[in-house]
Amino acid sequence: MDRFNAMRLFTRVVDRRSFTQAAHDLDIPRSTATQVIQQMEDRLGVRLLQRTTRTVMPTLDGEAYYRRCLAILDDIEDADGAFSGAVPKGTLRVEVQGTIARHFLMPGLPQFFANYPDIEIAMSESDRWVDVVREGVDCVLRYGALPDSDLVARTVTALERITCAAPAYLERYGCPQTPDDLAGHRAVGLRSLTSGALAPFEFLRPQGLMRMDVSAPFSVTGTESFLDGVRLGLGLAQMPVFHVERDIAEGRLQRILPEHPVPAGPVAVLYPRSRQLSPRVRVFIDWIVQRFSPSIGNERG
Repeated sequence: MDRFNAMRLFTRVVDRRSFTQAAHDLDIPRSTATQVIQQMEDRLGVRLLQRTTRTVMPTLDGEAYYRRCLAILDDIEDADGAFSGAVPKGTLRVEVQGTIARHFLMPGLPQFFANYPDIEIAMSESDRWVDVVREGVDCVLRYGALPDSDLVARTVTALERITCAAPAYLERYGCPQTPDDLAGHRAVGLRSLTSGALAPFEFLRPQGLMRMDVSAPFSVTGTESFLDGVRLGLGLAQMPVFHVERDIAEGRLQRILPEHPVPAGPVAVLYPRSRQLSPRVRVFIDWIVQRFSPSIGNERG
């Protein structure tokens, strides 16, 4: 078996967690599958799979090799498709913040799959900073300021933000009239998963951007817990309008300091600089741009 087909076999064994099922999928004897993987391990000089009586699991080296094999096989498939004029196909691995995914992306997925029926999307949701190359992710959609990285970042929109609080908080602590009044208030803090720093409050003033820290006895790293803390009256917060518009309409939250605008929060799609965009990644990014309005569509990096 040539090296590329051996990679296909290895990835199928990892996906199926079984030599027997992988061999059946590829229509080869199980003994052949076992022999090919053993030869692969001997050639690489590492153990790729941990075998038990019930299942097969990749080792740490096996997981890393699995990601590299997926990338190589995807590149081959994309190259063949580019010259054959085939429609985009294959698995697209995407990392998205959950709130952004549920509000902007998922409602449009039926139409996306109607347009591209041969693409499969494996979407992960988290707020953490992802190592896209090591983890085999094709692209990442992120809201907010981005840390320095080697990734290309294409800004697709900027989301309106406001300052808000629960009525229970305002009844207890009063309603601030100016940003300077925040010195006597408390906030629900949103901490960065990468640095641990709390996001400051921001206001746009004629002389420029104003940043200020507000006491945050309670802080979180997840956006849903962040919103729940504000609903419970634990403090003030600044959030994208889309995330709180229903709470405001139904009276669970109240906008404050409306005369003091908050800078919009950027949304960007990121992908590796050194990797040529495959057809399926390219059409997905184009679709993301269309899902957001207004679209800015520039690139940095």
